[in-house]
Amino acid sequence: MQRVAFICVHNSCRSQIAQALGRHLAADVFESYSAGTAPGGRINPDAVRLMKERYHIDMEAEGQHSKLLSDLPPVDGVITMGCNVACPSVPCAWREDWGLDDPTGQPDDVFLETIRQIEEKILQLKERLR
Repeated sequence: MQRVAFICVHNSCRSQIAQALGRHLAADVFESYSAGTAPGGRINPDAVRLMKERYHIDMEAEGQHSKLLSDLPPVDGVITMGCNVACPSVPCAWREDWGLDDPTGQPDDVFLETIRQIEEKILQLKERLR
C-alpha cells in the first residue's frame, strides 16, 4: 500500500482535511499523512467543525495535529496543496500540486467548496492508485 503525504505551510487546514478524507475514503488503497513547512500549532477550528458536521470525522479526536515534514514516515507520493511557497524536498517516487486556495478566514461556503474539491481529488487519486 502506498503512503501519501499532504503538505502545506501550516498543516492546519487543507492538508489536515486531505489526511482525514484520505483515511475516510481511501484507506483501502493508500495511507494518508500530513505535515507542514511551518506548522501552525493547531488544526483550524472551522475545518474541525465542518469536517464533523459533513463527515462525522473528528480530526482532533482521531489524533490529528500539526506536524513538521521531519515527522513524516517515508512516503511514496507527495501532494502539495497549492501554497505558492518553495517546498523543501521530501523524498518520494511521485509528486503533484493540487493548487487549492486556503479557505482560512473565509465564510463556511468557501470552506465547504474547498472540502468538496479535496474530496473529489482524493477519490480521483484513489482510482489512479488502485
